[in-house]
Parts: sequence; C-alpha cells; structure tokens
Amino acid sequence: MAGIDYISKIPNNVDLTSNRRLQRALEDWQPKFLEWWQDMGPDGFQARETYLRTATSVDAQGWAQFGYVKMPDYRWGIFLADPEPDRRIAFGDYKGQPAWQDIPGEHRGALRRLIVTQGDTEPASVEQQRHLGRTCPSLYDLRNLFQVNVEEGRHLWAMVYLLQAYFGRDGREEAEQLLQRRSGDRDKPRILGAFNERTPDWLAYFMFTFFTDRDGKYQLASLAESGFDPLSRTCRFMLTEEAHHMFVGETGVGRVVQRACEIMREHKTDDVRKHGGIDLPMLQRYLNFHYSVSLDLFGSEVSTNAANFYTAGLKGRFEETKKDDDHQLKSATYPVIALNGDAFAKRDEPALPSLNERLRDDYVVDCDRGVQRWNQVIKRHGIDVELTLPHRAFHRAIGAFAGLRVSPDGRVVSQADWEARRAEWLPTPEDEAYVASLMKPVVEPGKFAGWIAPPARGINGQPVDFEYVRLG
Repeated sequence: MAGIDYISKIPNNVDLTSNRRLQRALEDWQPKFLEWWQDMGPDGFQARETYLRTATSVDAQGWAQFGYVKMPDYRWGIFLADPEPDRRIAFGDYKGQPAWQDIPGEHRGALRRLIVTQGDTEPASVEQQRHLGRTCPSLYDLRNLFQVNVEEGRHLWAMVYLLQAYFGRDGREEAEQLLQRRSGDRDKPRILGAFNERTPDWLAYFMFTFFTDRDGKYQLASLAESGFDPLSRTCRFMLTEEAHHMFVGETGVGRVVQRACEIMREHKTDDVRKHGGIDLPMLQRYLNFHYSVSLDLFGSEVSTNAANFYTAGLKGRFEETKKDDDHQLKSATYPVIALNGDAFAKRDEPALPSLNERLRDDYVVDCDRGVQRWNQVIKRHGIDVELTLPHRAFHRAIGAFAGLRVSPDGRVVSQADWEARRAEWLPTPEDEAYVASLMKPVVEPGKFAGWIAPPARGINGQPVDFEYVRLG
C-alpha cells in the first residue's frame, strides 16, 4: 500500500519529486492557498490545537491518524488511492480499453470542466462555514467542523494537482481562479448555486453536510468511474473522507431531533421553543430548503452534457460496475418524472441524456434512508410526527421544474397559494432569527447547548467530554 511522503514540502504519494516542474508549480501555489486559508478559513481559531485525523497512507490502517494540530499546520497534500492493476474503462464508447494515464486530446476541455466544477465546491463550503466556530454547540461539534474544513481544503489540493499536472497553462490559471472566487460574492461567485447560499447557523450546517455533501458523494462516485485513471484514483480516496462529512450531518440533525423530542416529552408540549429547543415543523422547513437546493446540483433531468460525458468515458454512474446492462445505453430508456397537465408522471426517455436523473434517483433513495433514521428517533419517543422529503419538483431552480410552484406533497399550486403557504414550507426570517438566538457557544468539555443532544460516543474512542479543541 502506498505510504505518503511527509518529508517533502507538499505531502504526497504521487512521487512529486520526480517531476520538478510540477513540484515548483505546486510550491508556488501553496503560499497562495495558505493565504486564502488564513483569510477565508475558520475565523478566530487558526492558533488553536484541534484533535484532527491526518492520512499517512491510503490504506485502511494509515488514512486516519489522530493527534493535535493547528489548522494552518495541517499537512494538506496530494493523496491518490492505489492503482488497480490493468484497470479497464467500464462504460461508454471506450468500454474495455485500458484506463487512460494521460488525457486524450479530444476530451481535454470536458475533463477540465468536470474537475474545475468539482474543485470549486471544496473551498466554497469552507467559506460558507468560516464563522460557525464562534457559535459551536460543543467542543465535539467544533472539532468535527474543523475536520470537515481541513478535508475540504485537501480535496481542493487534489483537484489542483490534476489541473496543474495534466492541463498546462490552462490548468495553472484555473487553479489560481479557484482561490479567487468567493462564496456568495456578487462579482466572483462560486460556480454552483448551492455553494453561494449562506450557512448562518449550525442547523443549516448540519442540513448542508447531510444533503449537499451527499450530493458530493454521488458526484465523486461517478467521477471515480472515470476512464481518466488519475481522476478515478483521486476521487476514490476523497470518498473515504466524504463519509465523515455526511456522518456529521446525519448525526447532527438526529441529535437536534432527539433533543426536541426530549423537551416535548419532559414538558408535555409541542412548543419546544419556550424551552430552548428547535421544533420539528421548523426542522421540516429547513429540510425542505436544503434538500431542494441540493437536488439542483445534479443538473437538468435530460442533459446532452451528461450523455456526452458518459459516452466519452469521463463520468460514469454511481456503482457503474454493479449495473446489469451493456454499459453503453445507446438503445436503452430510463423513466423520468415530468409534468403532465397538472400532475406528475414518469415517462421513458433515452437513457444516455437521462443520466443526471438516474444519479438523482440514487441520491433520493439515500437521503430517504437518513430521514427514516431520524423518524425512528421520533417514534422511540412516542411522538406521532414524521419528517419527509418534499416532492422533487418543490422549490427547484434548475431543470424541468425550475420556477414551477409545487407544494411539498407534489401539487401544482397558484402563485397566490404559494405565497400564502410559503411560510409553512420554507424557513422564514422568524425561524432564522430564532435559530440565531440559540447560537451561543458552549466550549466546556462534555457540555452541550440546550438545543442539541450529546452524541452516542466520542471520536476515535475518546470520551464525549474529551478536550477536542484546546482553547485555553
């Protein structure tokens, strides 16, 4: 298994020292990255020691080594999963051919677009979350936030390595621009809409890491099937870290749900706000917003670009090799939900341009599993409420449903009805103000804010009351 060279200035397992030109280019980019991190990374905690995990190899034994480190000293770098011997392209027109170790010239532009779009999401989420440390509900949660942040920084490094190693001057320019765009900036926004949304509080953060990072899982898994082997190997390792980000989201929301239920049972009331909790209807509104925004990240239901990426062997399906078909799909169809009059129904579309929708379907099933686990928490408390995913046409800004007025249960409604009931379906300014009022930092080891339950266990076998971030 490939170990990681920690002697070099840039930790890596790609033998960077053998390519002096690339090494110099990345060493030139490194101080610009650190400047961006100081300006846009976690605000107010750069000098604090945090109990973080760092990869020392990419096998199961080495990719998660724990210890205290200050975030600016974190050993970011370039880590690719070990190569698969004699790997073959599994889909598209090049099916069965050896995976590419370099980029075929005709696919250069499309691959660069895919890598830049993925790379742009990584620093964007750090920027969205940079102020959250000041209102952390516990040291446990603060540490998890910082772990997510440093890993997003390393995922940026992964994409920048590909750009600089394989795309020449164009790649170097794209790498610079990844540090110049800013989440929510009017003049230089991030590429995808969800990464320009605000993440003003920890409830939004937990929803983001559950829903939006889960989109990242499916995009990375699709890119991990790529015929371009360095991209595949990069994404396969990134997926090992992405799992923690989704864990933070699922358990975070689950702990908010648990605390709401505890307050409801203890005080025999649905009005948990009087007792400093976050009520279940508000959780549903936050869920509706973050889910619908994340659905947009998959793109249009029928997409020529998706078909072209697949046919060219650049981006596959989720778990491509487990699909029981010819992996070329030229004559296949796939059911896609469409509006038929005032109702929604499935209709068969050509499978190739429907690949975005197929990936979105996999995502929806995965999201629902997490929501059902939250519902089990509610059920165990004897409360007759269920959280649900809204209809996929609800509150959409991209694709066939963009601009439609659709209720969470899938009814097309008038503009007047939408405006009349919007406050039932999406977070209101009053909701956001209430959640903001709860965002008071709790930094004593083992203590938690009153709106969230403690976790079931600590990190890496440590107790829940461990000093995960040293603030003294």
